[in-house]
Amino acid sequence: MALPQLLPNRPLINPNYKLSFSKINLTSPALPFPRHSHSHHIHTHVRHRYPSFTLNCSSNENSSNTNKQNQNQNDVVELPLFPLPLVLFPGAILPLQIFEYRYRIMMHTLLQTDLRFGVIYTDASTGTADVGCVGEVVKHERLVDDRFFIICKGQERFRVTKIVRTKPYLVAEVVWLEDRPSGIGEDDLEGLANEVENHMKDVIRLSNRLNGKPEKETGDLRRNLFPTPFSFFVGSTFEGAPREQQALLELEDTMVRLKREKETLRNTLNYLSAASAVKDVFPSSST
Repeated sequence: MALPQLLPNRPLINPNYKLSFSKINLTSPALPFPRHSHSHHIHTHVRHRYPSFTLNCSSNENSSNTNKQNQNQNDVVELPLFPLPLVLFPGAILPLQIFEYRYRIMMHTLLQTDLRFGVIYTDASTGTADVGCVGEVVKHERLVDDRFFIICKGQERFRVTKIVRTKPYLVAEVVWLEDRPSGIGEDDLEGLANEVENHMKDVIRLSNRLNGKPEKETGDLRRNLFPTPFSFFVGSTFEGAPREQQALLELEDTMVRLKREKETLRNTLNYLSAASAVKDVFPSSST
């Protein structure tokens, strides 16, 4: 179900915005990858080339300068980068199929080192972002033709400060990003996270109703997560809106991130409520 423009004041959001609460759907029509019928694997193909590797390191100069001042020189590390048209969040699971030659080389290197690389968002119109998320390989399978199936898990966020080399694959110097204190009490932050969780439950309930699925009690979506990792989980469910996801990933304040997610979910609820009312009046119409 394609939803209309939900955030008119934020031009980055995809007009085909939708929410997924089960897992990241890497075969979404919003991503330039073909669909597959394999039920036991989700394969993300990376055959296409990226013609430009100019990162937007100067797009937020003040923020970048602040981060550089707050980081010690010892915190600067080199990290191989994997540009993809999707956003990886800390804690999220990302399955990939690797068969482009340069990334097969990268995988051979990773398997002999620390199994960590940087996933960074890129698209044709905005280029490559300068903030990404480390993906750690937690499972891999090497095939006879030297392709790899891998499953990686999102770890810490980083900001690119310098491109070290571009061949055979991107390697950059990065500094780590962490959320700053929000300046509000812990109880207030917990309350905001609970509001976001309730909005998510309402979205699931209305979505199921519109899709003709049985309405059942939604379980614990927070799963005892603290507000910051929960805010990353919420962002990972905003399927089909990678630019909005990238904006959420770059925020360095948990409260601001949760407020933005709450607004998005509230707009989604408004749409679903209107669609549900139309369906009640015209039961035979398609929503």
